[in-house]
Amino acid sequence: MKVLMNGIWHSGFQPLEGERIPAGSFRDFISADGSSGFKAERDRYHLYVSYACPFAHRTILACKLKGLENVISMSVLSPDWGSSNGWVFGNWKDTTPDIINGFDYLHQVYTQAKPNFTGRVTVPVLWDQKTATIVNNESADILRMLVTEFDAFNDASLDLYPQELRAEIEQINAFVSERINISVYKVGFASSQADYDGAIDLLFDALDTLEAQLSDKQYLVGDRFTQADIRLFVTLVRFDVAYYGALNCNLRHLTDYPNLWNYTYRIYYLPEVAETVKFDHIKRHYFDTYEGVINRRIIPKGPITADCRYIEYTKC
Repeated sequence: MKVLMNGIWHSGFQPLEGERIPAGSFRDFISADGSSGFKAERDRYHLYVSYACPFAHRTILACKLKGLENVISMSVLSPDWGSSNGWVFGNWKDTTPDIINGFDYLHQVYTQAKPNFTGRVTVPVLWDQKTATIVNNESADILRMLVTEFDAFNDASLDLYPQELRAEIEQINAFVSERINISVYKVGFASSQADYDGAIDLLFDALDTLEAQLSDKQYLVGDRFTQADIRLFVTLVRFDVAYYGALNCNLRHLTDYPNLWNYTYRIYYLPEVAETVKFDHIKRHYFDTYEGVINRRIIPKGPITADCRYIEYTKC
């Protein structure tokens, strides 16, 4: 396990049986009026992200759609995970150096903010240059800040979190988060056959549910694109290229779901969305040395097939 323990980086930490490593979250909030202690300002905040990670992708996409690229700066980490240093600033196409702190590794950003930090080092990270600290490292929080608190610096006509739809958005967000965004990892990180079988059934039951819901609508909530669609899209766009194979989510391809596939395709071709999707980063990340994934003693449940494409494994 790669983790910070009391500010010391460990590339191969072995927790004791039953030991739980704290999440290590930063959960402050930026507000338009500054009442939270962090005021929305131009050129004050910086995002540390990865094109490979779906949770970081949420924030990249929000910045792009809301026109915040000249308001909030960004450093893009390498998709490689096999390094002993975890997330690194590196030599991949479309990555950048740490243009704010000049660090080589993301864990250095965490200890700069909190020298005795304990927990996993994750993206995205929202950094405040004025106070030299991390504001927040929870993607759902950061996404909400980006789409609600910076309207003074962009075209506020694109409302991705409309007041009249917020209750419905939060309801679908809760379902998508637990049953899809997180569920793909519960499948991939399952430590037993029973855990795997339960997780994959829940995942594909959720996909079946959304397939039915999207039979007569273009987007998840109302008739418009919202932050709920961002949160689902970033997982779906990775499904066939990464989760199906690398995480054993292989009961069906996304392309086997006509409505979900059309939904993903529709969002991908919205203006400026496609340029935030880097399939080379995604594949490198998930097929790199991605610790804890796939117990090779677990038997994959899929694929389900109605023809002879998998004749060597199935009888038609």
